[in-house]
Amino acid sequence: MKVPVLLTIFALTATAAPFDDNDSDVNGWYIPKIDGSLVWTTIEEGENLLTDLEKKERVLPRAFSLSPVDYYLYTKSNQYVAQKITANQKSISSSNFNATNPTRLLIHGWTQDYKADMNTLIRDAWLSRGDYNIIAVDWARARSIDYISSVLAVPGVGKKIAGMIDYLSRNHSMSLNTLEVIGHSLGAQAAGYVGKNVGAGKIHIIVGLDPALPLFSWNKPNHRLNSNDAQYVQSIQTNGGKLGFLKPIGKGAFYPNGGRKQPGCGIDLTGSCSHGRSYVYYAEAVRKNNFPSIRCADYEDAVNKSCGSTYSGVKMGAVYNYELANGDYYVPVRSTAPYGYGN
Repeated sequence: MKVPVLLTIFALTATAAPFDDNDSDVNGWYIPKIDGSLVWTTIEEGENLLTDLEKKERVLPRAFSLSPVDYYLYTKSNQYVAQKITANQKSISSSNFNATNPTRLLIHGWTQDYKADMNTLIRDAWLSRGDYNIIAVDWARARSIDYISSVLAVPGVGKKIAGMIDYLSRNHSMSLNTLEVIGHSLGAQAAGYVGKNVGAGKIHIIVGLDPALPLFSWNKPNHRLNSNDAQYVQSIQTNGGKLGFLKPIGKGAFYPNGGRKQPGCGIDLTGSCSHGRSYVYYAEAVRKNNFPSIRCADYEDAVNKSCGSTYSGVKMGAVYNYELANGDYYVPVRSTAPYGYGN
């Protein structure tokens, strides 16, 4: 009997929070907890928490405060058994890395690792299309039980990944023009810092899969993923206003079912189901190219599903969206797989 009561209290508390769906970071954020709950925090409170933790970490031993980042390579030759690689001549030369093939670099979100569903689904989707270097990033601080600690690590993680990209580009002929960095949630925010820090040139494409909202502000684009972090940034936004951004992040911003909540996710009080649908949709889009979209005048029309009924010719997650997709798009989706509406 206690569980329904607690859920009801949680729902009422969430509804009563000083929260504006259309400008989701004006008042504050819902901070996720390791037990799956959400705690409302004002912007001032959230920024103070980040500042206090940063001060504490400055006095910790360097070895403790580092954010380890590891890289695992998959190719057609080793699709299911990863090769751990480092920025080292022998490591890369003895691996299956092939600079003549395009590279896809995957960055997981909070509480996850390189074996997360997001990585395996997207890895298998791309390898179903042909020969690619799939590099799955593992950043240890994502597995902190404290979300705030993971947020604090994001800039440094992005900088380290950028260093690996620079190494592969300058020493092993990896082309930035065929590189795509794909991140989910906090991983999408890390991807923004990757783009900001690559020195060898500009990344071709960054795909932000429901970029994390808690403790990131729309009006601070230099501290989050933004549309200038790569030659082309595409975002798929599925839990806007709660775990992800509602305002458009990418040059091409796609709003499945209006971008707030996804069909088939039930009540989804914490938003975790809708949040995770972003990478599920993307993997399906890579395999099937089956998510037609409707061009909207602005993101508010996309959120309100008031973009008309004329399909645009642009499909969410399509390979050539960097040539076609510019603006905000409403995407109808089904409640069960296959989620896309096909042709």
